[in-house]
Amino acid sequence: MPSSAHASTLDWPPNWERTPARERSKNRNYEVELMDAIDDLEAELRRLGVDDWRLSTDMDHQSRNPNRPYANQPEPDDPGVVVRWSMDGDQYAVACDAYSRVRDNLRTAGLYIREKRKMSNRPVTTGEAEFANARLPSGEEAVAGSPPPHEVLGVAPDASAEEVRAAFRERAKETHADVGGDTEAFKQVKRAKEAMLDE
Repeated sequence: MPSSAHASTLDWPPNWERTPARERSKNRNYEVELMDAIDDLEAELRRLGVDDWRLSTDMDHQSRNPNRPYANQPEPDDPGVVVRWSMDGDQYAVACDAYSRVRDNLRTAGLYIREKRKMSNRPVTTGEAEFANARLPSGEEAVAGSPPPHEVLGVAPDASAEEVRAAFRERAKETHADVGGDTEAFKQVKRAKEAMLDE
């Protein structure tokens, strides 16, 4: 494993119940690899229109792409998975530890998000939004470590549109994949520009 591995610690939401280890079962229903399950999850979150998201497991995650664990790791003692995201100013999380493998818990969380997203598109009125049960209490961060947009761009919080665009161009030169940059870092810079310009 690369020496730059980011040792991850499962960030289970406080006061959420855990499945006792002896009650976790094997799941033989999913024919998907861990990385494919992450790709599917990311696609669902993109369809949902989330602002930012974070995958938390007890595996070692890549430092350049923290939502992806390194491949070919042994199964951790704690196979739990937490997916946190922010959307429209609210913080959300779903967690699963019912199965003995990270892959199966991740796939289950992804399928849950897919089902809820599809339900939210149905023309049915209910007492609350589909993801209301995944909303975190105010004050609890879904996506920890996301710096404010002005810090990402290196400008003042009240920077002019010209300053924001200039800072974006400079940061894009460093982070764009065409110059050997990191795709996730570039996306963060782009989101920061859009947030500051209210695009």
